[in-house]
Amino acid sequence: MNTSDGWRPRRVPEARSRAGAPRTPIDYAKVGRSSVRRRARGMTHSEAAKALEGAELDAHLARRDEAAADDGGRRAAELAEWQRVVQLLAATGGPYDPDADVVVQEELAEDRRREEAEQQRRQEQQRVADRAEELARLGGAGRLDRSVPSRAGDEAARELLDENRDYRTAKVDAWLARALADQSGHYADPAARAAAVGSLPVPVRARAALLAALARTGSPVDGDLEFVGRLAQADPDATNALAAWLETAAAVKGGTA
Repeated sequence: MNTSDGWRPRRVPEARSRAGAPRTPIDYAKVGRSSVRRRARGMTHSEAAKALEGAELDAHLARRDEAAADDGGRRAAELAEWQRVVQLLAATGGPYDPDADVVVQEELAEDRRREEAEQQRRQEQQRVADRAEELARLGGAGRLDRSVPSRAGDEAARELLDENRDYRTAKVDAWLARALADQSGHYADPAARAAAVGSLPVPVRARAALLAALARTGSPVDGDLEFVGRLAQADPDATNALAAWLETAAAVKGGTA
């Protein structure tokens, strides 16, 4: 639901998710393997072999029943896991202990790595959403230039505003173009300026190029210079061409001064 100022709150872990997005599907094969490991804990080789016989019988009967066969691969995974456990106990003698099973422990470690990566992804999405909300609020109040220096990742916040069709995206675009032209905030870093080529829309980059070119001619570039933004939005190629022409003119003038 939109608030009165047009911003759509994104106070959810999945900052970019859409309403009704499907949940993570259940991995039935993994569920089957986990079930076997719980049941097999403490079993000897002979006990596991007997459990394998039962699993093989169940699989044989299930092949006759289409409804039973449609289990997402769980039964096949259980059968394969019983076979693996039996082979393992044939070598070790048992009893079976999932905590000492190298295969099980590697899978658990991979699950933890995946969970940590997912948590970091969600935290980053929430950070972007919070920053987008901050920029939108300050842009709507006309306080962007005075209140907040540009930071790494602001391009993603700007993109989120654009996805939400927030009317204050234009204010953020003007602010980012100014920072890029002035090489201020995180755009003081040459690597950040280079990265902006792939992360900012063409009109924003064209606007920055024209602002920078105007500044080099000695023309006053204080204030909003809204016409620069309109020109960049209407024809980025022409804006870049004008910026290049001004840069050349400034260089020639500087060389003859």
